[in-house]
Amino acid sequence: MAGLFRTALILFALGGATASAEQIGEVTTAFKILGANHTISVEAFDDPQVEGVSCFVSRARTGGISGSLGLAEDTSDASIACRQTGPIKFLEELEDGEEVFNRRASIMFKRIQVVRFHDEDRDTLVYLTYSDKVIEGSPKNAVSAVVIRPWDE
Repeated sequence: MAGLFRTALILFALGGATASAEQIGEVTTAFKILGANHTISVEAFDDPQVEGVSCFVSRARTGGISGSLGLAEDTSDASIACRQTGPIKFLEELEDGEEVFNRRASIMFKRIQVVRFHDEDRDTLVYLTYSDKVIEGSPKNAVSAVVIRPWDE
């Protein structure tokens, strides 16, 4: 039991170790009389190790009283679109499956995250978003790809 608690604390602490995001907007999906409404939130972030690539993640946010207090668990619904927004420059060597973004989806045990893969055969960066939990994750996922090519072509 102590090992599970320690793992949860580590995952919780790692929550801010990746790219920071900018809130682009949100829409209400269900009105709640008490507390915040259920929403879909859109955030943008730049890949912290690849200059010239930006990603846009949309995800469901649970409202109500528990959502307003930060106690609700968000669903695993998320989508991603990544685009080349300038000349691509690698700032560091890339690791396949490296986490480039995450957000807390529950008070402690669930995160929505984005990982990056480099498909060298197709000269493409592939971004995958999914959710995980300490005990059980979700198979819901979305993928986006950015072809690596000179900006002026």
